[in-house]
Amino acid sequence: MNFRNLQQLVNLIHIGNTGNAKEIANSLGVSERMVYKYLDILRSEFNVPLKYNKKINTYYFTDDGSIDFHWKDE
Repeated sequence: MNFRNLQQLVNLIHIGNTGNAKEIANSLGVSERMVYKYLDILRSEFNVPLKYNKKINTYYFTDDGSIDFHWKDE
């Protein structure tokens, strides 16, 4: 798993501009299958509340919150 791609996907979702899985795959330079794996990882491993809106063609968070894969010094 590439955490950089996962973070980029989260960023796209945050701004509401993902497109469909094929468009995400092109944006990240991965297969559509990998996009679905990333989405499943976000949902199952990180409990990210995530859905897809067909009308506006984007994935979105259903609740407020955040996830970040960067190291932060305390």
